Amino acid sequence: MDKILQTLSERVTQARDLESLTRPLLEMLEAVTGLESTYLTEIDEGQSTQHIRYARNVAGLQIPEGAAVDWSDTLCRRAIDEGRLFTDNVAECWGDSDAARIMGIRTYLSSPVRTSSGSLYGTLCAASAERKPMVAGSEQLIGFFARLIAEHVEREQLLQQLQRANDELSRQALCDPLTGLPNRRALMQELTRLFSLSDRAGHPVLIAFIDLDGFKQINDIHGHEAGDRLLTTMARQLGSALRSGDMLARMGGDEFVAVGMGPIPGEETVEGAVRRFGRRLFEHSVLQLALSSRVLHYPGASVGVVAVDPAHTSVDEALRQADARMYEVKRQRRALG
Repeated sequence: MDKILQTLSERVTQARDLESLTRPLLEMLEAVTGLESTYLTEIDEGQSTQHIRYARNVAGLQIPEGAAVDWSDTLCRRAIDEGRLFTDNVAECWGDSDAARIMGIRTYLSSPVRTSSGSLYGTLCAASAERKPMVAGSEQLIGFFARLIAEHVEREQLLQQLQRANDELSRQALCDPLTGLPNRRALMQELTRLFSLSDRAGHPVLIAFIDLDGFKQINDIHGHEAGDRLLTTMARQLGSALRSGDMLARMGGDEFVAVGMGPIPGEETVEGAVRRFGRRLFEHSVLQLALSSRVLHYPGASVGVVAVDPAHTSVDEALRQADARMYEVKRQRRALG
């Protein structure tokens, strides 16, 4: 037993994940109990399914790792319900278990794996096709191993929860809450990436600044709910105009920015790429919005597009150029309107 405890101490401290903890525990459990199969299960009570996560088989009885069985038919459930964790005559105790009969289990020992909240994760089990007596200390040992596994499961679950929370916070930090588009911060990160990539590839970056003309009047006349609907509808339509690899971001208020790679030298003129990018975005900014009392016909946004050379322009300066170009378009539209 002293050797078992020494090995246990070494393996537990070295365990990186549930598998690297469980497998040596199964080996030690087999050595102590003399039962030929030891295994850890995970239970999905909602789906009424029990999965064999890890198994160790040293003789004729084979518990298939990765197998799934109906939870209601298992020895594990019967043992938990009855508070009977060991039997050397499965057929007499639980002869109605088809799974046990098919696998040929005659001697069975188990302990539930419960977290500190009391929720059932699974079971730690040992079994044999032969009738074998209970080895002194086996119940205490399997219960101890089950608690070690439960503590590790809780740590992994906590780490997963923290990772999901961190991922959500990161997503929120880069996302506009109204439209779901990337926000200014995300746009600056993407532009930095595009500038680095384009500088190496030797072709420009296209930047389109998009301003929703008349947005304030729509808010004032129809209310902020109508304004929000216009923004979300506009985001959806502009997004459908993008090519693979382009990004659309909301800068805030009624301003959007679309960015993407410019043409490879010899593929298309830069001027032609700028015109096509701007025309496509403008056409997708024309929309009809159904309000409670009428249909709002929105005639399209002012779209200013520039192609910049990352080798000679910073990200901030490129955005200023696109903004300035958008205001030129806005003045031209007003002059014609």
